Amino acid sequence: MGIGVSNWVLAHAVSECGHLGVVSGTSIDCVFTRRLQMGDPGGHMRRALAAFPIKDMAQRVLDRYFVPDGKKDEASFRAVPMQTIDSSAALTELTVIANFAEVYLAKEGHDGVIGVNFLEKIQLPTLPSLFGVMLAGIDYVLMGAGIPRAIPGILDRLSVGDSAEMKLDVEDASSHTEFVTRFDPKTFCGNDWKPLKRPEFLAIISSSTLAMSLAKKASGKVNGFIVEGACAGGHNAPPRGQLQLNERGEPVYGPRDEVDLVKIRELGLPFWLAGAYAEPEKLKEAMATGAVGVQVGTAFAFCEESGITPEIKHCILNKSKAGTAEIFTDPVASPTGFPFKVTQMEGTLSEQDVYAQRERLCDVGLLRHYYEKADGALGYRCPAEPIEDYTRKGGKVADTVGRKCICNGLLATIGLGQVRSDGSSEAPIITAGDDVTHIARFLKPGQDTYTAKDVIDYIMAPVPVAVG
Repeated sequence: MGIGVSNWVLAHAVSECGHLGVVSGTSIDCVFTRRLQMGDPGGHMRRALAAFPIKDMAQRVLDRYFVPDGKKDEASFRAVPMQTIDSSAALTELTVIANFAEVYLAKEGHDGVIGVNFLEKIQLPTLPSLFGVMLAGIDYVLMGAGIPRAIPGILDRLSVGDSAEMKLDVEDASSHTEFVTRFDPKTFCGNDWKPLKRPEFLAIISSSTLAMSLAKKASGKVNGFIVEGACAGGHNAPPRGQLQLNERGEPVYGPRDEVDLVKIRELGLPFWLAGAYAEPEKLKEAMATGAVGVQVGTAFAFCEESGITPEIKHCILNKSKAGTAEIFTDPVASPTGFPFKVTQMEGTLSEQDVYAQRERLCDVGLLRHYYEKADGALGYRCPAEPIEDYTRKGGKVADTVGRKCICNGLLATIGLGQVRSDGSSEAPIITAGDDVTHIARFLKPGQDTYTAKDVIDYIMAPVPVAVG
């Protein structure tokens, strides 16, 4: 769903309806600090900071980022430093606190369950992020966009206060070199450390082979799977075999990309199906395969509680009503190299001229690739950064073609886009699944918005029984 779309407000609403509400942990440090710089309307971020167990850390974050009356519209946001293998203590504190805050607010005032979604490809902030959500009592951790084999064991270690480490995926690394990040809960907390609940771990997968591998070879217990199809929003798994494009330039998926649900079911672990399942008939169909439920993204992304700006929601809903809403599965937009679903909308990075006018810049850095430099140190490069910078770091020019700054674009989609020194603002990039073409079905007669509860009531409605 993107950065900050599935926010604490949406997750809270879904959980109060008796289902698993999931917050996005992606770039939550930027989201959290920019909310503070917008003046923290409603005081929610400050309320979460007040609940953080280590008071001096929370105060340091508040002092650094909170702007009481909100920044001026033409002012830039104060930047959060980009994550590195040796990030400062201040950045680690912020990462823990921001993750804690999002989950704390999502869980506040009810006894429902809350999960958090992380991308395995974004590895540098993973350890402090996991610890932050665990401090807030997270119930489920969901992770895809990679092979999250190490995560179950990391959750085991963090829950009992043991130091954890995570090996980084590094390009051009020599065979004898290994780069790891480390986090020690007891060192971080000092006398404030207490044992934590170990959350359930759900791996987001798109093949039975990966599911079987994780079930047998993960570092700890995998508690279930989200089985995601190619029509789901955000990053999609690349098609298997040689890449082929259709007449629109989108990756072509075939029979080899269909998940063998029989093999998944034989693993004996619960699983959910994802990708255009927001229909009563599709829920029934999923349950008939042995799934315990479905994961819904796009339908919630455009409801009242989501983080997408009201203006964008209104535009896309109108397009859906008119039958003109459109998705393009872009094979090159994401710096990750994974296909990325982009909702087509005027004035956004889906338009070639908007993309071309943006000065290439990488200052959030979540999707940078890690590589070993000539001196043996860890380097960072992004195919969406200035081409001369990328090639100077050993990258290939061909890898830069069509790459878009997903980080800045997704922050703009939730109204937190950076303002540049020349007064320009980052343009949004909106991701959604194929189901965006039909989201107007959730609108009740005479209404132009819908709620998370409207979506749930629609999906949970009884399926009519055919007669005759």
